Amino acid sequence: PQKTSFHRSQTLDYKNGFAFSRLPTVGIGGERLYVNQLSQSELDELSSMRPTLTYGQAKRAPPSDFIPAYVAFDKKILKFDAYFQEDVSLSAEEHYRIRQVGIYYYLEDDSMCVMEPVVQNSGLPQGKLIRRQRVPKNEHGDHYHWKDLNRGMNITMYGRTYRIVDCDPFTQVFLESQGIELNPPEKMIFDPYTELRRMPVRKYITPSDFDQLKQFLTYDKQVLRFYAMWDDTNSMFGENRPYIIHYYLADDTVEVRETHKHNDSRDPFPVLIKRQRLPKTFVDKKKTFPSCVLEISDQEVLEWYTAKDFAVGKSTTLLGRPFFIYDCDEFTRNFYRDKFGITDFQPVDIKKKPLEEVPQVIPPYNGFGFLEDSLQNCFSLLPKPPRKDVIKMLENDHKVLRYQVALESPNPEDRKRHFILSYFLSNDMISIYEPPVRNSGIIGGKYLGKTRVPKPGSTTENATYYEPSDLTIGSTIEVFGHRFVITDADEYVLNYMESNAESFPAATLQSLRDHFRPRLVLKETAKSDSPLLGTSKQELDELIVQVQEELKLHNYLNNRNIQEEFLQHDKDGSGILDKGEFLALCDSLNVPTSDVLVNKVRRKQCLYIKFSACSSPKRALLQTNPS
Repeated sequence: PQKTSFHRSQTLDYKNGFAFSRLPTVGIGGERLYVNQLSQSELDELSSMRPTLTYGQAKRAPPSDFIPAYVAFDKKILKFDAYFQEDVSLSAEEHYRIRQVGIYYYLEDDSMCVMEPVVQNSGLPQGKLIRRQRVPKNEHGDHYHWKDLNRGMNITMYGRTYRIVDCDPFTQVFLESQGIELNPPEKMIFDPYTELRRMPVRKYITPSDFDQLKQFLTYDKQVLRFYAMWDDTNSMFGENRPYIIHYYLADDTVEVRETHKHNDSRDPFPVLIKRQRLPKTFVDKKKTFPSCVLEISDQEVLEWYTAKDFAVGKSTTLLGRPFFIYDCDEFTRNFYRDKFGITDFQPVDIKKKPLEEVPQVIPPYNGFGFLEDSLQNCFSLLPKPPRKDVIKMLENDHKVLRYQVALESPNPEDRKRHFILSYFLSNDMISIYEPPVRNSGIIGGKYLGKTRVPKPGSTTENATYYEPSDLTIGSTIEVFGHRFVITDADEYVLNYMESNAESFPAATLQSLRDHFRPRLVLKETAKSDSPLLGTSKQELDELIVQVQEELKLHNYLNNRNIQEEFLQHDKDGSGILDKGEFLALCDSLNVPTSDVLVNKVRRKQCLYIKFSACSSPKRALLQTNPS
């Protein structure tokens, strides 16, 4: 409150025509500011730097030239000798192998690579195992440095551990110059299996008193041949297998070769025992001596096999396998006859006795599928469809024999049911169709699909099926437990059987002819204009038209019921009714019968009404029988 001056100090000033800023020395109201003033220590430092302020900063010497690392360490490589151990899991001769490698460290870019010397015929992918790169050291992103490498240590790169055993002189001098204390070198470890495979030192053996050269010159290219049989039936899946035994007289060696036959299902390995000397009797061995050795020498064998140990009709054991010699060739017979005086070379018959044929038992038919298809499962694991008669299918394609059948049943409802049986000549199959009838309570349609129907008493061993010759008028057929009576047939059936009369029995053909004879007589009578009838075909057509016009006047009649009643009274399916039965049926159905129309046909002895199955009952055909 005592202040009277509140203006701010001016910080902008001009010098030599240039504007510059300056720090204020006093604040608002003229109070002195200590913030922008120099401290005592800063004033002491300025007092000591008076020469620098006067003469300027002293000049320093220029720095030395910069040499990059790729120039300073160009072609300077640290080499370490190392090895790693690799497991071998699928070998009975070795469980692990030692692989020697060289680890190279490039100083110019801190990269590393691992090289394995290539060994000829090693069977391993050798050479560069790890290409030149910066090898990661841990999961934190660090990389290996030359300071991390030393002798006698393990280093892990990409999951494989290497043991560093030594380094070259340049690497040793470089690491020691950098102040790294090197561990003492270790001895390189070699692969034990590789050392085992090296060629042994050759040993010289003093020759025996026996002159082998004379034996070679005398019996060169002379071989004894024996035919033998190895009986291996005691083992699982064993059998008698034929072999040929060759005995080489030049050096007393034996070879056993396998005899192959065509399609014997065996791999083509011709030699069972390669050519070698075979031991006959061994020296009594100690219990500590191994039972299996790599090579058998004269020290372990008391007696070797010779030519006198082989004879026809005797069994010989070669390396634990018994071989029965049953014959030999002509050269072998002559050799034994001249050398040992043996004359008995009677060959032994080793032919197998024929196996007894086991009759095949066919299981009973289970009802699934066709009998021929199901029977194929008993003959093969991969059943093939039975062969079809293609010629028969082509000749009888679209040829069908149709019959009208009635169901033979104790139920009164089933007696009125009518079916159409179709016999397909191309494949001998039968199908049954039931025409639908309104208000009958039975759904019509397909009753039996196309299939072959066996006769009663048919078995799987001797299957017999229905043929066209079995389908006669009035005969009964049994279809899977249901009995049907044949009541009618198509005219095509009679025409087909008459054209192929030599293929059908006379009784079948005669039954069809007897059934169709009344219809043929009616047709011939309708077509003829004989004066005996008194009515020509034209007059008969006019009479039919008058009957139809008379029925049209009565619309209250149920045509469907009338047709069903007429068909029910037509028991034989001939389409013909007697006059008295016809008039009685018309009265029961309230169908008017005009006396005028009846008198026109009264001079006929009988009146027959035939209703066409494809037309309504109003279209009635009046036909007369002159007999």
